[in-house]
Amino acid sequence: MAIVVRMPEIATGAAEAAIQSWLVEVGNPVRAGQALVEIETEKAVVDYEAERSGVLAGILLAAGEAAAVGVPIAVLAEEGESVDAALAAVGGSSATDAVPADDQSEETDAAAAAPRVPAVPARGADEVIAAAPEEAASAPSAPATPPTAPAPHAAPVAAPAGEEQRLFASPLVRRLAGERGIDLRDVPGSGPRGRIVRRDLDAYVPPAAAGVDEAAPSASVPVAAPAGNPAESADPAGAAYEDVPHTGMRRAIARRLTESKATVPHFYLQADCRVDELLALRARINDGRSSRISVNDLVVKAVAGALRDVPEANAIWTDDATRRFTSADIAVAVSVPGGLSTPVVRGADRLSVSELAATVRDLAERARAGTLKQREIEGGSFSVSNLGMYGTTAFSAIINPPHAGILAVGAATKRPVVDDDGELAVATVMSVTLSADHRVLDGELAARWLAAFVARIENPLQILL
Repeated sequence: MAIVVRMPEIATGAAEAAIQSWLVEVGNPVRAGQALVEIETEKAVVDYEAERSGVLAGILLAAGEAAAVGVPIAVLAEEGESVDAALAAVGGSSATDAVPADDQSEETDAAAAAPRVPAVPARGADEVIAAAPEEAASAPSAPATPPTAPAPHAAPVAAPAGEEQRLFASPLVRRLAGERGIDLRDVPGSGPRGRIVRRDLDAYVPPAAAGVDEAAPSASVPVAAPAGNPAESADPAGAAYEDVPHTGMRRAIARRLTESKATVPHFYLQADCRVDELLALRARINDGRSSRISVNDLVVKAVAGALRDVPEANAIWTDDATRRFTSADIAVAVSVPGGLSTPVVRGADRLSVSELAATVRDLAERARAGTLKQREIEGGSFSVSNLGMYGTTAFSAIINPPHAGILAVGAATKRPVVDDDGELAVATVMSVTLSADHRVLDGELAARWLAAFVARIENPLQILL
């Protein structure tokens, strides 16, 4: 019996994801546990492993296309079953219905899997652009005459009077078009039924502004910016501005942090740490080393140690219980092009300083390259955000759900202090701010954790133990 592979829920609560690339060619055998496809979410790329063994009979969702969670993306034939029989079982007639692995940029008609898809259209399925609500609701289930794909660079076919133009495009294409300011009615589609695919969008060159209309547009009519460029304009007062389209990562950051501030009761504790001994220890550790230890590496190690000292703080809130962890998994905020990523260092309390430094360095490099796996940005109970390298002396960070706390680390600067003898002196001081989730951490518990962290920073040999 044919095995239908469906779009998995890679990230908790995710409604859709996109195929980045297929790792197995059509007709090749697949083992259970073998990486079958790379799936892209808003923050990471995940190798999805086959749950059962078989032969890849067909690909139902091409690389570059997005689909809702649960939508069929591929078909496996079981041992002894022919490829054609497997495809026929899900609505295809032969292996030619599938997308060859060496032509993954070609779109696949997901309608072949329609009998296995719920009647309510998923967001990953084709949708009709600019259709009336009643028409859009019935489009996935009622057959419609496919529009003729226009020739490249040809003017779009005008819809009959009184009818909306029916355009087919995936959610990924519609999202990219919105970000680039492109009207999909102007883009010729090369996919099945004239569907607009990503390569059509990438190849589309908007007509020159002078060629769109013979007459110059009225000053009261806004002119669309060229695709891929921020829209530049001016407000009525004459101040110039530009609109930079939101990326998927930007939207994800906005959604998650807005949710955090709206639903997580934050409170804040601040402390100043004298770090002269910490800096001296770091200098000794780095003496003669090719791979250097950063101050942030020592901070992350101290955070993990403080969670071990105060295990009640190593917890997160769930709907049914407070979940306490036995391992200190720490997320480290990394600035990446266009946003922020928070890869998680697993078992930071058990790693040596050099092992932790190597792990953080590897995660940060792959975060900037966009090659982190989803499992590397999930989990943990605590985060560290360090802006000290930019000269910021103190700030408050927003908790990264479901974590119970985040430590904001400022720059280490020379400041006047009063020593134990009551004398005025100069010391190197680093200010930190703990943002805590009051559902998990009460004031006394958060204060004990922060005191344990400061003790380790000011007595850095404890960090090495």
